Amino acid sequence: MSECKQASVDDVLILAIESSCDETAAAVVKNGREVLSNVIYSQIALHTVYGGVVPEIASRKHVEKINQVIESALEQAGVTLQDITAIAVTYGPGLVGALLVGVAEAKAISFATGIPLVGVHHISGHISANYIEHQELKPPFACLVASGGHSHLVVVKDYGQYEIIGRTRDDAAGEAFDKVARAIGLGYPGGPKIDKLSKEGNPDAIAFPRAKVAENEYDFSFSGLKSAVLNYLNSCQMKGEEVNQADVAASFQKAVIDVLVDHSIHAVKEFGFDKFAIAGGVASNASLRAALQEACDREGITFYHPSPALCTDNAAMIGTAGYYEFIKGVRHGYDLNAVPNLKLDEV
Repeated sequence: MSECKQASVDDVLILAIESSCDETAAAVVKNGREVLSNVIYSQIALHTVYGGVVPEIASRKHVEKINQVIESALEQAGVTLQDITAIAVTYGPGLVGALLVGVAEAKAISFATGIPLVGVHHISGHISANYIEHQELKPPFACLVASGGHSHLVVVKDYGQYEIIGRTRDDAAGEAFDKVARAIGLGYPGGPKIDKLSKEGNPDAIAFPRAKVAENEYDFSFSGLKSAVLNYLNSCQMKGEEVNQADVAASFQKAVIDVLVDHSIHAVKEFGFDKFAIAGGVASNASLRAALQEACDREGITFYHPSPALCTDNAAMIGTAGYYEFIKGVRHGYDLNAVPNLKLDEV
């Protein structure tokens, strides 16, 4: 290993690559918990005009940017490929074309250098983001994963070992945010815009429903809530009534948060945990974080959450998850492929 200020010969340095959706990201993570660099190229501006992510555009932009992002991550970390212990890459779930760019890049670097290759589950990465800023956090604990594609309640049994106890039956929380934001004219991305606008509205102005799933008390369902918002907007339009966007945003957001908080706290108490974490893009929602903090304080539960920058897609979280897979002995061959519908409890 070449000389660098940040690492010794005994350190494990992970070069991580993330390209599951519309962020091209690379990071260098030391010993699973210390981020030496975390470079992200965001495509949000490219996709905003279309109201959502266009897979073909995302894939092409990944191809264009991935080498530059990796070079920047290595440079900022003050290391070279000769210093890297293993390469971690997201191989699912996500957009298949986008995933393939990252997987192909990681395999090419591994083949050229002989550096071991470790495939990482994207959601495992999100959960692992909590380890970066909370050095004391160790499994087991419960975690709410809320993003554009997932709403899971997870028991984290050990590093990389998960049991899903609740999941969405239809729309994920982030998906519902995006669809409602589009309906009330806020555009994409919906989550941050609704969170911002809701601060100007009355969260009790409109009585939107809170769905419960009879078969599993921990499961989520947001399609009925989304339909209720659309019906409210259509009713106002037919009656010629003016729509208060802030009230709609605040009332909708409160309905989502009430369900997420209720299910989460119930699960933590029923499973006997005293630690609870959140992960995923929706976990950056300020109102959700505040509501969960209040509920955890009330119940004597220690609440963990990554900073907002580590809630959205990034490679540092993949490096952390990859580190714990690597030290367990996980290695992948050059037949590693993108798995767009990879399940968390299948890894």
